Amino acid sequence: MNKLVDFPYSHVLVLGLAKSGTAATQVLLESGIHVRVNDLRATDEDDVVKDLRSLGAEVVVGSHPLNVLDDIDLIVKNPGIPYDNVILKEAVNLDIPIITEVELAGQLAEGMIIGITGSNGKTTTTMLIYEMLAASKTPVKLAGNIGIVATEIARNLSHDDRLVLELSSFQLMGIKTFRPNIAVLLNIFEAHLDYHKTLENYKLAKSNIFLNQLEDDYLIFNADEPNVLEASRSAKSIKVPFSVSIKQENGAWIDHENLYFKEERIIALKDIVLVGIHNLENILAAVCAAKISGATNEGINKVLKTFSGVTHRLQFVANKNGRLIYNDSKATNILATQKALASFNQSTILLAGGLDRGNGFDDLIPYFKNVKGIVVFGETADKLKNTAEKAGVSTITYAENVEDAALKAYAMSEPDDVILLSPACASWDQYKTFEERGDMFIQAVHTIE
Repeated sequence: MNKLVDFPYSHVLVLGLAKSGTAATQVLLESGIHVRVNDLRATDEDDVVKDLRSLGAEVVVGSHPLNVLDDIDLIVKNPGIPYDNVILKEAVNLDIPIITEVELAGQLAEGMIIGITGSNGKTTTTMLIYEMLAASKTPVKLAGNIGIVATEIARNLSHDDRLVLELSSFQLMGIKTFRPNIAVLLNIFEAHLDYHKTLENYKLAKSNIFLNQLEDDYLIFNADEPNVLEASRSAKSIKVPFSVSIKQENGAWIDHENLYFKEERIIALKDIVLVGIHNLENILAAVCAAKISGATNEGINKVLKTFSGVTHRLQFVANKNGRLIYNDSKATNILATQKALASFNQSTILLAGGLDRGNGFDDLIPYFKNVKGIVVFGETADKLKNTAEKAGVSTITYAENVEDAALKAYAMSEPDDVILLSPACASWDQYKTFEERGDMFIQAVHTIE
């Protein structure tokens, strides 16, 4: 089991339990470091609190008293906790460094790290790289923002393993020395501005993925995306571009028939299962990372001919009496819904709505050309209704929730239509997660006769 070596901190505060905080606490304790844990919502009766206390952690629950910072020389915070938290604001005043759990994973891991970030497409690209390496019989592990805590995997990573790590902007904000051998930057669009406050802050967080890279590391980047091009200029690593529009002699690209890595033909486009131009971008990025890290063309082809998508990301659910139904609940912003709508040429019934973050939705209007009906729900229902009216959508219906929306969408559809859940909003107004929202949609679809 890997432990933290030459770790320069002796008294650490872990802020926020959940899975990442619990795993970080365990790793720190195993490495002989004094750990104090602070969680607002946990109670003394929770099993995890009892377990961590039995391992030697000091655990403070139910409030955020400032004295939890006494004698602390490092904070490991849950990625979701904003920096305006009272403990974090005081820590900044006291010059106490703040990291996230992924920083610990980077110090634990002995093998190659492949880090993937972007506003959209992270999960699909991460899964593609993982599957391509696995199909090539290359030792590989999967972790990160995909739902698997990075430190749990990194502590058992061998020198020969590849660690494929999905990274959010929240995680990347809290790094000091974290350095992936291969970094993948897919795109940068306005997202999570309620957390980052400005687009520039968000760009800086995403750019941290290559901040500590050296000249023999690799940065795989989207050559078609202006924000990515601008950000990548400061990278010291070897740059490997990908593009769906321009040939890339040092990266991945397509023509009308085939996909290439440098000058090598990898696969015919007609043999790729995933739909949508955005998924071609994800595939190109994945091919670059897979080729650099040891995947075979045979393994890459096997995956691209069978991989039909990530759950909740343009996931095909069912053919109900000629209606093709897709679950894109992971589309929590406008860009993701734009890409989903652009993936279909058929008449489409769109289901959209969710948490109101204060933005409008008129950027969707150019993508409504095939939308013949929309079912709106959640806090943003009225805003989406107004956008649909501006776009000339003929049928607009309100629903109480995503389950009700599924039934109403089917009622307004006809054979050969696409029914697409792509909310363009986070789920937190009605559901705990986008996964729960997507699962509820799928359950509702399966009740349709």
